[in-house]
Amino acid sequence: MKFKKIFFLSLMVIGACAVSAQTEVITGADVAVTNTESGKVRGFIQNGIYTYKGIPYATADRFMPAKKVTPWDGIRSSTMYGPVAPLMTPTTQVKDESEFVFDHDWGYTSEDCLRLNVWTPGIDDGRKRPVLFWIHGGGFTAGSSQELPSYHGENLSAKGDVVVVSINHRLNILGFLDLSAYGDKYKHTANNSMLDIIAALDWVKTNISNFGGDPDNVTIFGQSGGGAKVNTLMAMPRAKGLFHKAINQSGSFRGNLSKKETTRAIATEVLNQLSLTEDQVDSLQTVPFDELSKAGLAALQKVAEQMKAKGIVPVGMSLNWGPSLDGNVLPHDLMSDEAFELSKDIPLMLGTTKNEFTPFMNGRFFNASEEEVMAHIKETYKDKADDYIAAVKKAYPNDTRPSDLLDIDATFRPGAVFQANKKSQLANGATVYMFMFTWQSPVFDGKYKALHCMELPFVFDNVERARQMTGGGQEAHVLADKMSSAWINFAKTGNPNHDGLPEWSQYNPENTATMFFDNTCEVKPQHDKEFLALMADR
Repeated sequence: MKFKKIFFLSLMVIGACAVSAQTEVITGADVAVTNTESGKVRGFIQNGIYTYKGIPYATADRFMPAKKVTPWDGIRSSTMYGPVAPLMTPTTQVKDESEFVFDHDWGYTSEDCLRLNVWTPGIDDGRKRPVLFWIHGGGFTAGSSQELPSYHGENLSAKGDVVVVSINHRLNILGFLDLSAYGDKYKHTANNSMLDIIAALDWVKTNISNFGGDPDNVTIFGQSGGGAKVNTLMAMPRAKGLFHKAINQSGSFRGNLSKKETTRAIATEVLNQLSLTEDQVDSLQTVPFDELSKAGLAALQKVAEQMKAKGIVPVGMSLNWGPSLDGNVLPHDLMSDEAFELSKDIPLMLGTTKNEFTPFMNGRFFNASEEEVMAHIKETYKDKADDYIAAVKKAYPNDTRPSDLLDIDATFRPGAVFQANKKSQLANGATVYMFMFTWQSPVFDGKYKALHCMELPFVFDNVERARQMTGGGQEAHVLADKMSSAWINFAKTGNPNHDGLPEWSQYNPENTATMFFDNTCEVKPQHDKEFLALMADR
């Protein structure tokens, strides 16, 4: 018995030592030091991954183009996340339960927010690892590279021997106020936010080899607003050659862009809200951000009302800040023939989650009876109610909870299908792979289902970091291994297939091959044609 006890304690000590070695953080004056074009940076090493946070990739005065950073002397410490873009509506309170699920890290704000983070298995080693360039969500108005625990790049870098880069950039009125009518120095202000991302990609092209990355194998990937930014980059002539593959997650909700007449009208109204004349436009550079943002929100509302009175429908879900047609930086709508031709040689992987925002929209029906759900469907869809029920049941025959009839996304999915169909038909075009994330989270009795953002912990292999969203169970870890491996393989070769998945065929409008990510992963043809057609007609 005594021997067994000693043996057991020895195993515990050995296990503790192994855990300690595995989680060791290595820091020091000469640790993880490498060069950038602006000077040396110093990070830290954790679990064998060299980590750098908050590196400035450019700098910009308000409404001015991004420019190179002034070189610094010595070694710049880069171990903490940099500032994030100011928000139109600062976060001062949150809803308890949903905040538990998302577990945000809001960071600290500054207009000087052009920063990036790098995770890499090695530096200055002559290796050419694939680069995964992450663009955060939050529409075009909010979010940051550290906002969700899912975004942490260490596990993905270690798992795939890849370099992960994430960025902050200007958002909302700071990134998209179109002042082009007021002088040549403001000619690109309508799309400064997207030009910031170009500056970050330029930084990667110039510097990433020092971080063990291959500047000739860069995959841009993003979710929600980040996915929309991926699509926008694919439509930007200036981005040509800066990336080589693209992944769009829940980001095909915007196909058209606002026109100059709209964006200039918004700028005119911003000046009116601040009681400034046209020749005082430079004063906008010194207006406190809170006042500027308030004026911007009022301007958006007023121009939206003017458009409604004229019968003009704004781009997107409502009139808001975002990229626009300026004839130069963005000469074409995102889903135009010209934009698809511009990016025809870029392999694309895209998809959505099953439920997206519907668990929030229909939260009151989560535990509702079948009678209550059916009554709501009849009230909402009237003479099309039976068609709606039939279409949902055909698309998802194994759903059992009454609220499942309501919680099917029809906002993000249609654009993804349209984009996949159009891109896959390009003559001599690159490959297209389609997916749908249907895995249902167990947290809060399954209330949040396959929520918008739910696939992110699986893509980054961060189920444990995001266990408040995923539950952290064994099934989630198994799926994360499969999904993160697919993203890694796509970044390496343009093909997401690996031994842990069934054969994932390239998508085309005939086979409509779609990978369904769930506890059992399957490739099936499009399952929801009737549902999407019904929702489109409605």
